[in-house]
Amino acid sequence: MKKTILLFGFVWSLALIINQVNSGFLITPEIASASPQHTEVKIDPKLFDQYTGQYSFVDDPDFVISFWREGDKFFFEANLTKAEIFPEGPTKFFFKVVDAQITFVRSPQGKINGLIWHENARDSKANKISDQPNIELPQAFDKRDVMIPMRDGARLHTLIFTPPDRRDVLPILLNRTPYGVGQTTADFINRNYKEFVKDGYIFVRQDIRGRYGSDGQFVMNRPPRDKRDARAIDESTDTYDTIDWLVKNVGQNNGRVGVFGVSYDGWLAAIATLDSHPALKAVSPQAPMTDAYLGDDFFHNGAFRESFGYEYVTAMESSKESVAVKLEKADAYDWYLSIGTLSRLNDGYHADKLPTWNAFIEHPNYDAYWKSRAAELYLTASSVPTLVVGGWWDQEDFFGTLATYEALEKNDRRRQNFLVIGPWNHGGWNGFGRTLGALNFGSPTGLYYRRQIQAPWFAYFLKDKGKLTEPEALTFQTGSNKWTTADRWPPKETVSRNFFLRSGQRLSLEKPAANEKSEFETYVSKVANPVPYRKRPIQATYDPGSEWPSWLVQDQRFLEGRPDVVAWQSEALERDLIVNGDIMAHLFASTSGSDSDWVVKLIDVYPEQYSEDRKMAGYQLMIAAEIFRGRFRASFEKPAPLATGQVNEYVIDLHGNNHCFQKGHRMMVQVQSTWFPLYDRNPQKFVENIFKAQPSDFQDARQRVYESARYPSHVTLPVMK
Repeated sequence: MKKTILLFGFVWSLALIINQVNSGFLITPEIASASPQHTEVKIDPKLFDQYTGQYSFVDDPDFVISFWREGDKFFFEANLTKAEIFPEGPTKFFFKVVDAQITFVRSPQGKINGLIWHENARDSKANKISDQPNIELPQAFDKRDVMIPMRDGARLHTLIFTPPDRRDVLPILLNRTPYGVGQTTADFINRNYKEFVKDGYIFVRQDIRGRYGSDGQFVMNRPPRDKRDARAIDESTDTYDTIDWLVKNVGQNNGRVGVFGVSYDGWLAAIATLDSHPALKAVSPQAPMTDAYLGDDFFHNGAFRESFGYEYVTAMESSKESVAVKLEKADAYDWYLSIGTLSRLNDGYHADKLPTWNAFIEHPNYDAYWKSRAAELYLTASSVPTLVVGGWWDQEDFFGTLATYEALEKNDRRRQNFLVIGPWNHGGWNGFGRTLGALNFGSPTGLYYRRQIQAPWFAYFLKDKGKLTEPEALTFQTGSNKWTTADRWPPKETVSRNFFLRSGQRLSLEKPAANEKSEFETYVSKVANPVPYRKRPIQATYDPGSEWPSWLVQDQRFLEGRPDVVAWQSEALERDLIVNGDIMAHLFASTSGSDSDWVVKLIDVYPEQYSEDRKMAGYQLMIAAEIFRGRFRASFEKPAPLATGQVNEYVIDLHGNNHCFQKGHRMMVQVQSTWFPLYDRNPQKFVENIFKAQPSDFQDARQRVYESARYPSHVTLPVMK
């Protein structure tokens, strides 16, 4: 998977450089010197004919590249990006603007049967699959750059891409974003919306209010307006005004508009359904940022997502345009630990200049500020067909996917609320989707979704094309690696099964007996040595090469030997066990402190002997996990200290899943009290506001997790009948 990411990055960088050259921009000295010096040699052009064709990478067979000759020039193409390559030997070729080389290889019989791709000191092998290149021709687009007026006079920067010389009227696909649209080109449209381009649409991308080229003030997750104020605006009014202008001013549109997007853009798509414009006929909120306090970007169950919260808000609010965030240490774990308390980010790093950071400090509890921004509380009945999309291993907004679907489902009398969840990370459905980290799902799930689900769904509602065959809920069952359908989610065909934590660190269907050897497992949670949330060194969230996108599927064996992580494991399963629905943890625990965090993970433990894929032997794969801040045990609105030594039950929603624990695998439950630096350290001493905690407030705590008949900690799984 890492090799595939490198190749995607190469193609993207190459496309940007080609766009610069074609647009008349100069290649900077930094870019020009990025490629080491190569010596171009002359070869007989006909020699290249044996290399012509398509090549598929061994690590990801869906990634296919093509080579061909035009006279005495040699070309490469991938994902609609074409570039010339140059010989430095009979079988070896290079690019002049980026650092990558290709060496063609022969079979023992002397026939060209593959190549070695060398990039960033790594080699990737590809097999030749055809002697005919697949040269994809991009769709031409006419581009308009306009400022669309809103009802309050603000103007929003908008790019419109229309196919030239079109005969039919076309629907409009709108993407609104805070991440900048100024560099969007026709090549971008062709590469990123390939399936939509084939069907024929007018594409529109817009900077939202206060970002990049648009007027006005940016407000993070701007709450809905007060409808009693006729002059009030919000993201739904900006969407309404944009659609109104588009259908009146873009020629040859059919009067129908669809809105879609991922993450923040996904939330914007959901917001479009509020008081929607009559021309809005379909929306797709994908991994929408729905409730940033209860379970999305900034907090989970009251625990602050320190590294993500600080880095994301700094990137978004330091300037009208996004800025790169650089930490002063190579390992984010070390940097955040050296900072110490959250309040020090104000003192030395000017976080107090950021509006949302100040909101964190002023609103540490689930008060009116956060509730006004919680989309699941104001998304009500909608007349617009909605396709909600997410991934089981979304590292940012999985909560938002299910919360948005469930909010709309309450009033879905027309049965036009649809859900798709696949084996993806955040936005992973826009890639091939065959692999994630070490996992291989056996098929290109992203391609399947875009070709068989998303494109036909929008075509049905926006173009009256085809029939609606989409089930209400389409989810990918990991483990068995297959798509499953249901007329609702979670499906009705499940029964709740309790798996109990037992003495001897066993996980069992049998409830603990009164004569168990021990009542609890204990560990010390040390504030100076918190449990890392992923393997170290931990890069800054969005640094190049960061493992943030795939951390949820990292092998949890990296924590073996830590005394502050306790695990309970089942016997090897005698038959497949399919979990499909919401997973709940019931943790009975006590602490020597007056506040505490509790992290619970459900893990699939692969057999030590695993011939299907040797690199997965013994692998510990997180299926579901969540954190809970103890002070909010009774209420997220009114935190309260924990009584020292008192046993409390913590009911922790580990959220939904569709996973097959296969025969021979084991189930594991892990419990710990820190998950750093993704989540801030709990002082383990109750203070009114952790954002204002002082170093003297932090203390170690002895934790007890109970496994007795009186206090039967367990996880409740929705098992398919």
